[in-house]
Amino acid sequence: MNDREQIEELYRTYWQCMINKDIAGMDRIMADDYELRHMTGLRQPKQDFFRSVTSGELNYYSAKHDEIIVKVSGETATMIGRSKVVAAVYGGGRNTWRLQGDFTLRKEDGVWKLASSRASTY
Repeated sequence: MNDREQIEELYRTYWQCMINKDIAGMDRIMADDYELRHMTGLRQPKQDFFRSVTSGELNYYSAKHDEIIVKVSGETATMIGRSKVVAAVYGGGRNTWRLQGDFTLRKEDGVWKLASSRASTY
């Protein structure tokens, strides 16, 4: 698998881990300094994000991927993922969201890791 294909697979794994509340899996694919910026502007370091997933604040049920755009530059990369996600967040009801994630990635010991992401809609 080339870098682009590995990163596309990482995006699919990211969603599957969140749907399954697989924190160990999420931890494996994220850099230690990973940070998520929510649509609201809230910035969550990795461990805070994990707590939101395990506590039930963030519940993901399915994700259908419409588009994954990857640009690799040596040991770093950017990715835009667009997916229709069924989720219930922060006490709201289950809805389908058209979520876009703008990611930065870097290779650590030859393995691609998510370094940051910014959520929006498309």
